[in-house]
Amino acid sequence: PLRRLIEEVHMTADDTPFTDLPAALVEEALGHAKSAGNQLLSTFRRIVENRDAFRRALENKGLITHESTCGYPPAPTTCATDGSYSIERMLTADFAATAAVAVEGLTPPSETRFWHAPRHSAYVRVEKHHEKTETMLRAIMLGRELLLAIEAPHDLVMLDATLALPLICFHQAANGLKETTALQCNNEFRDHAHEYLTAYRTILESARTDKNVVALPKYSMRREIGNAVGWSGEYDDRGLLTILLQPGELTKPIQLEPPSSSWLWSGNFSPLGETLGGQTPKQFAATLVTLLGGVHVFYYKPHSWLPALRVEIVKSVANNPHRLGGVLQGLKHQCATDAMLEPYPLYLADRMVKSLARAMPAFRQVAAQHIAGQYEGDVGEVFFAMHGYRTESGV
Repeated sequence: PLRRLIEEVHMTADDTPFTDLPAALVEEALGHAKSAGNQLLSTFRRIVENRDAFRRALENKGLITHESTCGYPPAPTTCATDGSYSIERMLTADFAATAAVAVEGLTPPSETRFWHAPRHSAYVRVEKHHEKTETMLRAIMLGRELLLAIEAPHDLVMLDATLALPLICFHQAANGLKETTALQCNNEFRDHAHEYLTAYRTILESARTDKNVVALPKYSMRREIGNAVGWSGEYDDRGLLTILLQPGELTKPIQLEPPSSSWLWSGNFSPLGETLGGQTPKQFAATLVTLLGGVHVFYYKPHSWLPALRVEIVKSVANNPHRLGGVLQGLKHQCATDAMLEPYPLYLADRMVKSLARAMPAFRQVAAQHIAGQYEGDVGEVFFAMHGYRTESGV
């Protein structure tokens, strides 16, 4: 039966995942997949068998609460930002692009829409081959996401990343400026780094009580809850809490776990100039690290059909039940259907930016046709030079 399945797979349309793979390789990989499935099955069974014990551990630590403890403020207006970058590796150069988008959420009944179309910010250039292009593009992408976030007029803004990620990426980009002077994205980051860092500090300070910015990373290696209650390292916080939390429940906000390597939460911004936001680069970096140390995290399950959401918030929101209640109501209002496993605006923003990598060959073809129409030499040379070998992308 397995061989017949493989033969049928190879006879189907070209978009099937097994079309270009040897049948023997597919057969072996499917066997390994079954073995991996058995490992997951044993883990699921242990979780189910010990569900009550896991739940009691959370209750004994006082980590479970209900959304009703924060009251039911009106649903806030919302939007979400996300970004992606893509590099089309060509024979003579790299076709580099990054984009950030901001999408408005479902509008509460008492409110009118702020935006009739998503906001966006795009950067497209042809760059020389360089190993640091990805580093610079990622920093530009995150910077533009943060600018869209602070400019949004909405009550609740959602970021599709951790709150620590911009510090790490800006640090890497700033320290790569000397090595990337031949890249145009070097100048792009250098020219706007002050804006990006100022926007980041504004988000971490969250001085405005009428606007909350939260981060909802889909994936995180940190285990604040597991470490607090002593769960085994094989259990992931989000996966386990999806099973343990009831609809409407959340874990009490606790301080974000710092990384095991202290250099990840550091910043050398001296290549950006002598001052940043009225401080020396060293003082500015210390301010960001201090603010990041006040970030709290909680897990929230708005509805039965959703996995637990990991939500990162700043200290001022974690310590204010009214502001926290607004965040909860905003998240719950945007998780309106089981067709999406995340809040509506995050889902739309993610779908939009992931299309960038798929569109890169079309962008490259437009550029090639434009060059060919004006090139005086052999047109074949243009298409050789613009031949794409592979596309690298990230979100």
